[in-house]
This record gives sequence, structure tokens and C-alpha cells, in this order.
Amino acid sequence: MRFTWSVLVAAFVSCAQPPPATERRPPNIIFILSDDMGFADLGCTGATDIRTPHIDRIAREGASFTDFYSNGPVCTPTRAAFITGRYQQRVGLEWAIFPGQKEPGLRTSETSIARMLKDRGYSTALFGKWHLGYKPEFSANAHGFDEFFGLLSGNHDFYSHKENNGELDLVEGTASVEMAGYTTDLLTERADKFVRNRGNAPFFLYLAYNAVHWPFQPPDRPDTVRTRDTWYSGTREDYKGMLERMDHGVGRILKALDELGLSENTIVVFTNDNGGERLSNNTPFSNRKGTLWEGGIRVPCVVRWPGRIPAGSVCRQAAITMDMTSTLLAAADAKPPSGRRLDGIDLLPALQGRAAPIERTFFWRIDRPQIKQKAARQGNLKYLREREKERLFDVASDPGEKTDLASARPEKVGELRELLARWEAEMDASNPPFKVK
Repeated sequence: MRFTWSVLVAAFVSCAQPPPATERRPPNIIFILSDDMGFADLGCTGATDIRTPHIDRIAREGASFTDFYSNGPVCTPTRAAFITGRYQQRVGLEWAIFPGQKEPGLRTSETSIARMLKDRGYSTALFGKWHLGYKPEFSANAHGFDEFFGLLSGNHDFYSHKENNGELDLVEGTASVEMAGYTTDLLTERADKFVRNRGNAPFFLYLAYNAVHWPFQPPDRPDTVRTRDTWYSGTREDYKGMLERMDHGVGRILKALDELGLSENTIVVFTNDNGGERLSNNTPFSNRKGTLWEGGIRVPCVVRWPGRIPAGSVCRQAAITMDMTSTLLAAADAKPPSGRRLDGIDLLPALQGRAAPIERTFFWRIDRPQIKQKAARQGNLKYLREREKERLFDVASDPGEKTDLASARPEKVGELRELLARWEAEMDASNPPFKVK
């Protein structure tokens, strides 16, 4: 079954309520995160020039969200939100950590999904992009991951494994390592090995591909080490090769689950960390990564759990990255420490057809010298402020944000402006140890 935008807005499919969690072994969990991918760059979201049969399979055998958002418009904030299940502003990681920024990072005083699942008896692994701090005390291992292999930075050369400042950025645990290979393939190989040698415990695998982030280097075509001058060079054809190789990796993991008889009791999630960059296709949304227009924060999300989530279904519940944290914890019957409130919600009732979509309110903020934007979505209405300019859009009927309703709905503009101000005050009162804006 091929999904298009019209299919994605079709009626929500329901199913019978699944057995209670106590009647089954806790599910294995695989959370796959791509990097800078465009909304319309998957077959299941309308791509015509890129083939993604394996990611499409997740959609075909599970559910697709129509209104899924990333927590942030760039890498670090969304990853911080997923790991903690909370708005990234609470931990001060509001923007991307840049090469050379060695001090900012996710403190171990903050809870993590890996630690919470580990307390539930899960074995845990992260293969791929961390981007939540360079120092050992900020590492994935310090946050409950039994295994880590990947990159600490926002991006690196897929062949030399160096950042654009020339530093080696391939890490095993907390130690730098050197090896040959295309980064996407190395991550897939480690993920496949982990699934096949999982032991007896349920497992949580966070597979964070750095594809399709620049440098735009397709597989099987090693180029010379990129320099700052050539770091952003590339074509749509290069991008296509990168995305299709990542899809091949997803297929390899799905094949391992099939061969091991694990598919039925494994939740597989595929989503993206923010909107697509210049080589991406964000249709039907406007703008791109690094902004709070829909093209910067509306992302694909597909979820498969055979027998628990109806195949080929469409979920119209508005959702955001940190909801997946709450959802996966609920599926595993794992809970945050006493007194620790998560900001996301459990999406399983909506995914399983046991609950109709509810109205939600989400907030975003970019506070940088070159760009200052704030946004709030409540129901179908989205408030967007760029410096002093206020806009209001109905993103259900106008996903491209072409018709500004601010002058026609001043009372709604005022309401959302006030809600956003209250949210900012709450976030700023969290007193994070440092702020990456």
C-alpha cells in the first residue's frame, strides 16, 4: 500500500484493545532517527525519485502520523527531548552543540529513557549520533546505555569520520576509534549485531543515523576528505544515495527481527530530528530546518507493533518527539523516578484506536542573534512570531502556511501569545545549568 498526503489525512483506523502488558514479555524497542530528512522524501509520504521500501514497510505494517513534530528545528534539542521525555529548554539544550563546544551537555542529574528502561530489565544500546555533549560525563554510557558506538558531533565526514574542524569523531564507549567504512553501514552493522546477540533480556536499541545530514556523501563513492570549503557541496542525487542506503540498513534490521522471530513483540519507530535541509523535499510544508515554519519542524513518523497497532492505519493525533518517550516507557511498563514529570503523553491509546485524537498545545522557541522565532500550535491553529511579526495559520487546511489569519482572529493571537509567554516563564524557571541557544 502506498501512502500519499491524501492517504495520510484519511480516517483513523481502530482495532480491538490489546491484552494487558502483564500477560506478555515486555516488548523490544527499536527507535530509529534520521537526520535532516525532508517530509516528502519517503515513498510512504509521496517521494517519486527516492525508493524507501523498508521504511515504507513499517508504515504498511503499522501506523503513520499525519501531524507529528520534532521538538526542535535542529539536531541537539530534539535528541535531548527524546532522551529525557521533556522539553529541551528544561536542560538548557535549546540549539545545536557546535564543534569545539566542549562544556555543554546533558547532565546525569537528568533522567533518561535508557536508564528508565534499564531499571525495567532492558539491555540498552545507542549506535549513531549522540550530539548531547563531548565530555565523558555527558556521554551516552553515563545516561544508561550499555553500548555506544557512533559520533558525538552534529555531523562528520562519512568516510574519514572527522568533523569539519579536522577532529576524529568516531567513538566506542568514550574512546575514539579509527576504522574504515561508510558511517551509515558501520552503524547498521553494529545494530544488526546487537539484535542478533541480544541475550535473554528485552532490548532497547536507539539507532540514530547521521544520514542524510551534510556532508552530502553517497555510499560506494569515497571522495577526498572534505574541507570547510566543500563541506556543504552536493546534489539531490547524492542525497538520494544516502537516504536509500539508510533505508537498506533499516531493512537489514527488520530482516534480523524476522529471522529471529522477534518481529511480533518488537516496537519499531522511524522518525526524523527536524525538517529537511536544502536538498530535501518538505512538500507540502513551507521553509526548512532551522525555522519554526512547518517545514522546519513537521516530520514523518511511522510505528509498527504487529498485533498491537493495526497495519496500514493512520493516526491523526497531533504529537511531538517527546511523546515517543512516554509511549515507549508505557509499552514497557517503565516509569520515571518519583517526582519527575515527563512533558510528553502516551500515544498508544490513539495508535491502537482506543482513544480519539485530543486537542494539544505545543511550543517552540529559537532565540539566536540571527533568528528569533516563537511558535505555538493549539488544535489546528498555529501562532508564529518572527521578532515582532505575528502570524496565525490553520495548518490543517493550509499546511503550507500561505494564508495569515492574524488580522481576522486577533483574540486567538492574543490567547496563544499569552500561553507561549507562560510556557517560556516555566521553562526559564527550570534553571538549567547552562543554555545552548
